[in-house]
Amino acid sequence: MKKIALVVGLAATLFATAAQAMTVQEFLTTAAGIPRNPTALLRSDTRRLMGEVKDAFRTLRQEQQAARGAGRAPASCMPERVPVNTNELLARFNAIPAARRNISVTRAIGEWMAERYPCPR
Repeated sequence: MKKIALVVGLAATLFATAAQAMTVQEFLTTAAGIPRNPTALLRSDTRRLMGEVKDAFRTLRQEQQAARGAGRAPASCMPERVPVNTNELLARFNAIPAARRNISVTRAIGEWMAERYPCPR
């Protein structure tokens, strides 16, 4: 009985985490409301967006390591440090067609990294 409760609780947690994944459209809408000046770093929205990007890279690195560990080719071969600036990220997200902007920030960055850092075949 305890195992069933644990599995149900874990599933609910995973579902809640997936449901909270920010979409590219939500990211762009939030970013549009942030002023482009040094005080932007003091805003909670800025920190939330920075956290979303950081979490996306963390997830992608974990997926990359898991694929290698399982003997599969990872989706991308990102280096340990990936330089990304705000303008570059926003330009990339704005280039996504409006019909596809419902994808998660993690998926959008994953697709970008797969193009930017493809694995040798």
